[in-house]
Amino acid sequence: MMALPKIDLPLFELTLPSTGKKVKYRPFTVKEEKVLLVAQEADDPKQEILAAKQVVNNCLIDQDVEDLPMFDLEYVLLLLRSKSVDNNVQFSIQDPETEERVDLEIDLEKVMMSDNKEHSKEVNINEDYKLFLKYPNIDNFINIADMDPTDPLVNYYIMVSCLDYIASEDEVHHFEEYTKEEIDSFMDNMTGQIIKDIQQFFFTMPKLRHEVKYTNKNGTERTFVLEGMRSFFV
Repeated sequence: MMALPKIDLPLFELTLPSTGKKVKYRPFTVKEEKVLLVAQEADDPKQEILAAKQVVNNCLIDQDVEDLPMFDLEYVLLLLRSKSVDNNVQFSIQDPETEERVDLEIDLEKVMMSDNKEHSKEVNINEDYKLFLKYPNIDNFINIADMDPTDPLVNYYIMVSCLDYIASEDEVHHFEEYTKEEIDSFMDNMTGQIIKDIQQFFFTMPKLRHEVKYTNKNGTERTFVLEGMRSFFV
């Protein structure tokens, strides 16, 4: 008996939001769709993140998923869903005013990455030093999924995991070269204003965001906002 033929998949090109780099990808297959469906049915954020990592890693060509910021991975997964299944997604929500179920639809190809002009990776420490931050990646979010969301240390973990390096005109210190204790000591000496500036980096960071307008049965025009990966895979 002859072996079944291997089907060649088409290749597409996308631009990564974080760097502007162009990378190639293939649509996901039934195999990858099953991975996403199983994760959705589990209703476990960690399983959904792991599934997203596996699917994107399978479908990107010559690009290591470990290097991607989380919002890049969300964007790639959105495009994969659009090219592989259908760019139109139907879902239902409960209107907060009338408590009715409302059927909505979004076109994934119209979903954009938010762009805040005030966003910056740099934080001024003093006249001599600047702190440079990096975007959280998928492994950071996997670790967060294991933590108690009410634990105040969750925010601290995210902040510390995104410290890249501190630099002056004469020297550069990469945080990956220092111990946890040394980094904790460094952070203990930060002023409240510096912490606020670091938090601003996260508040203004690019993210998937889309608004869907609808009118409820009372005639009130309302807006439903979708943000992040879980929102777009309803």
